[in-house]
Amino acid sequence: MSYPEQFTGFQAPSAEAWKDFEKQSWAPRPFEDVDVDIKVECCGVCASDLHKISGEWGACPYPLAVGHEVVGRVVRAGPKVTLAKVGQRVGVGAQVWSCLECRQCKNGNETYCSKQVDAYGSLYPNTQHVTQGGYASHIRIHEYWVYPIPDGLDSAQAAPLLCAGITSFSPLKRFGAGPGKKVGIVGVGGLGHYGIIFAKALGAEVWAISRTRAKEADAREMGADGFIATSEAGWHEPHKTTFDLIVNTATSFDGFELSQYLSLLDVHGRWNSVGLPGGDGIVVRNQDFITNGCFIGTSHLGSRAEMLEMLQLMADRKLPSWVERIPLSKEGLQEAFGKLETNKARYRSCMTNYDDQFGA
Repeated sequence: MSYPEQFTGFQAPSAEAWKDFEKQSWAPRPFEDVDVDIKVECCGVCASDLHKISGEWGACPYPLAVGHEVVGRVVRAGPKVTLAKVGQRVGVGAQVWSCLECRQCKNGNETYCSKQVDAYGSLYPNTQHVTQGGYASHIRIHEYWVYPIPDGLDSAQAAPLLCAGITSFSPLKRFGAGPGKKVGIVGVGGLGHYGIIFAKALGAEVWAISRTRAKEADAREMGADGFIATSEAGWHEPHKTTFDLIVNTATSFDGFELSQYLSLLDVHGRWNSVGLPGGDGIVVRNQDFITNGCFIGTSHLGSRAEMLEMLQLMADRKLPSWVERIPLSKEGLQEAFGKLETNKARYRSCMTNYDDQFGA
């Protein structure tokens, strides 16, 4: 296979005009012996993309191509690469580098490496090259962060797993979601729908928790055993101290009564937030979790081992991603981001038809 010296993609030019995606080319960082070049086939659309290029998360190195749920084919592999081979279909997620030498990396917690590098908008160590994301013809990645996609798993179905999927799967796996456990998933969206699907697949009793019942039918089709609408008076009372684990995927904290959610947890149950809403967040008081001694925290993505396990689970169980396919273009990206802004994606968007923009 051939590969270009420059990569081409759709970049946001500025915070003020972030929707005016411009098709441009750039030189990737120098190729190293452990690197892999991937010709992108499709890429999922994540709320993180929107927060980044709109400036909501602060300074951003424009112009920037975002997108960190990538599936494509390996077109080049360095001489020291052992985890991927030319022609293989692979995926890349939201992290593309860590030191692989620190305590966290050696303990299967490489997503917590202090030197970790994000898929876009970050600098690689000892270089001035800003990482560019997957709304592009190609990406260049260290082999450790390249994951084989199992046969039988559709590329557009697989792509959103590389961020949304693993972000939901990791806390469920780490905190014991399984038979005999009652698990709540707050928010039925891009992350939340995976939370429901995975918690059910792992054998737990699963309850979807959402503001209204608008998504109840969908949640039950995904596998939810029960549904709680938080807009209903006294919604939390029947379920107090009955949940072992609640994974919060909500994208907004407007009107969020944390104490009511925490009251659902059994003694020493866990509340784990994985959504990243903008704004000032929520107020946490000791009084909110002293009555049941629950633990509150968050988690970041998931390890390579968890990623591979999740992908294989999806393939073996033929679990569905609820994905809308949108052909890649300036207008296609504007459509996808518009659905993000208005919460109309059901439940993840994936940019496809890359050959129409970059050639076969």
